[in-house]
Amino acid sequence: MKILVCISHVPDTTAKINFTNNDSEFDTNGVQFVINPNDEFGLTRAIWFKEQAGASVTVVNVGGADAEATLRKALAIGADEAIRINAQPTDGFFVAKQLAEVVKNGGYDLVIAGKESLDYNGGMVPGMLAAILGYDFVNGCIKVDVNGSDVTAVREIDGGKETLSAKLPLVIAGQKGLVEEKDLRIPNMRGIMAARTKALQLVEPTGAAPATKAVKFEKPAPKSAVKLISPNNLDELVNLLHTEAKVI
Repeated sequence: MKILVCISHVPDTTAKINFTNNDSEFDTNGVQFVINPNDEFGLTRAIWFKEQAGASVTVVNVGGADAEATLRKALAIGADEAIRINAQPTDGFFVAKQLAEVVKNGGYDLVIAGKESLDYNGGMVPGMLAAILGYDFVNGCIKVDVNGSDVTAVREIDGGKETLSAKLPLVIAGQKGLVEEKDLRIPNMRGIMAARTKALQLVEPTGAAPATKAVKFEKPAPKSAVKLISPNNLDELVNLLHTEAKVI
């Protein structure tokens, strides 16, 4: 089984976010980037298939040269090879078109992407990718098992879970639960050394015009200062909850 894991190169959640060019572009200065957490769950599940069933695992990213460090980390975790599509991920449709070409050329059986990236939270790419390829698609996937060409997947729905059966080839959008957090892999020294010699292929993008453009970003309003109320002054607490917080 050939598995392709789509990797987003996203800012660490602890990074301080700023914008430039009249708040129309993200300021990357001083920001540390990591593997998108939803993608990391998918990568770990793919490595499990590699260890248990002999699957091959390729990771792919649409991004600039700065994303190669993130791809190398994925290789250190256990992926066999990496592909970087040399283009900026301007919008979901553009990214899905680039990934679709890689899937078509590579003949992958199972494509695993994160349900959404933690930078733009678009949640569009996996579904678009499946539609372009004409593959079945499971969104919000929290469990996947493969037996030959038969797939059993579990996904989260409102108020519960849904179990689905499908056939390969398949695209899944994974999230927390696809593996347990305690099972996420941390690259060890052997993996880091091995990653240096694994193939990282550079692919030029295909012609696909972005469908959307970010016009302006706006940060949320700063939190107001905390007000401390004496436990003996319940009247003041009730008044503030009513007049300022407007929760009662």
